[in-house]
Amino acid sequence: MDVTSKQEAQNKWLGKKKASLVAVTDGSMIPIEEVPDLVFSEKMIGEGFAMIPTSNVVCAPVGGKLFQVADASHAFEIRTDDGLEVLVHVGLDTVTLNGEGFETHLKKGMTVKQGDPLVKFDQEYLISRGCRLFIPVIVINGENENYRYMFKPNNEVEAQAGKTIALTIEGY
Repeated sequence: MDVTSKQEAQNKWLGKKKASLVAVTDGSMIPIEEVPDLVFSEKMIGEGFAMIPTSNVVCAPVGGKLFQVADASHAFEIRTDDGLEVLVHVGLDTVTLNGEGFETHLKKGMTVKQGDPLVKFDQEYLISRGCRLFIPVIVINGENENYRYMFKPNNEVEAQAGKTIALTIEGY
């Protein structure tokens, strides 16, 4: 396929694909720029949103296959059937805990549905170890300038895990 045909094929579906990421926990949704970690706030690994949890359970923002589950049980990467890749990172500086304070049965290769529980965490333990309770949710393969992101902040009511739409992506 030549470059022109490839571009025409891309333009046919560009903007037609759409996905909605739901809140991964009960709590407040914030723009990714407000996360006090430059890797996330400067969008070094992608666009997204974050949550400040009031619950100790983190759910899948989309359905798909787990193509990465961190050994420390603090991060999960999900690939949807149509190729969207989403990272859920529970807490900041939590990798140093080596899995302490986290409980999950999930493994790489398993399939999850939107809203399924990914991990349970001990808020008090994380705080006592100096970890900050922000949960970034990042589209890690969304670097195309044609992607459109619509953050749906929920300032009046607490977001509900697995129910409240947090971010809509078009054009991936």
